[in-house]
Amino acid sequence: MPMFDYHCKACQAEFELLVRSSTVPTCPHCASTELEKCVSRIAPAGKIEAIRMSNRRLAAAQGHFNNYSPSEKARLLKGKSV
Repeated sequence: MPMFDYHCKACQAEFELLVRSSTVPTCPHCASTELEKCVSRIAPAGKIEAIRMSNRRLAAAQGHFNNYSPSEKARLLKGKSV
């Protein structure tokens, strides 16, 4: 599931979302679907693992790992691949 940066044309908010191919992304602030995909910033050298783990924790909090077993979730959140 890729993560994309978006700009909402309705409320001018900027945010990033994990987006499944079958879903239409919506603004978390105003629920608008009038979104513009933005170019993502490049992660600074040495920070990539921390950023990836932060994104995994956010995805887990949003329920995106519910299809994984508890042991697989634990490995993902410890930084080990499934």
